[in-house]
Amino acid sequence: MILLKSEREIQSMREAGRIVALALDAVGKVVEPGIATQELDEIARKIITEHGAKPAFKGLYGFPANICVSVNCEVVHGIPGSRKLAEGDIVSVDCGAEIEGFCGDSAMTFPVGRVSPENARLIHETRSTLFKGIEKATVGNRLGAISYAIQSYAEKAGFRVVREYVGHGIGRSMHEDPEVPNYGFPDRGPVLKAGMVLAIEPMINLGTQAVKTTGDGWTVVTLDGKPSAHFEHTVAILPDGPEILTRLA
Repeated sequence: MILLKSEREIQSMREAGRIVALALDAVGKVVEPGIATQELDEIARKIITEHGAKPAFKGLYGFPANICVSVNCEVVHGIPGSRKLAEGDIVSVDCGAEIEGFCGDSAMTFPVGRVSPENARLIHETRSTLFKGIEKATVGNRLGAISYAIQSYAEKAGFRVVREYVGHGIGRSMHEDPEVPNYGFPDRGPVLKAGMVLAIEPMINLGTQAVKTTGDGWTVVTLDGKPSAHFEHTVAILPDGPEILTRLA
């Protein structure tokens, strides 16, 4: 069941989204060679709790940390720990917060120091795929228009789209209907309506689209060991167009 949100509910989600954006902004400012991924986790936790919210990922399905931190070939769901970032790495940070009973969810991929031209391009184009998808999040379109826009842009840029992990509806729960694949056909899926709120999140690989889960039961990596990038925004579909709830003003 796809739950439409009232203006009052979307206002609460704006606050959740703002807090997520603040946390990601704080994390991004300290990403540098030598910092441990668990330090990024603590920075995000502090920002979220200082603003009266709680980390939405901690304990979700048993996840042990406040944010997901995925490095290089890690696609999603990386667990922060003692690993230190190195010059040339890329690191994807996925962050969620809950306040007033509503959630916000966003992800960004950051370069660590100077990265290779191909990794810099992967980051840039993955971010672009997200906004290509958001452009299609308008009343009257079908959900597949978002999926198709993401896939077609990414593949024209020479990259591959992860298929096993998708975006999702979001509201009182972190994951609601509908699923939002990053591939598909523009005339498929439910018709988009005002009040729908979606977490749109392309995961784009430099090499093969194939992925696997590592022995920790959480971390998803590319099958060929090549880098992956991940960007995400929580987006409200409104009568006058999409509104990104997880972007700083």
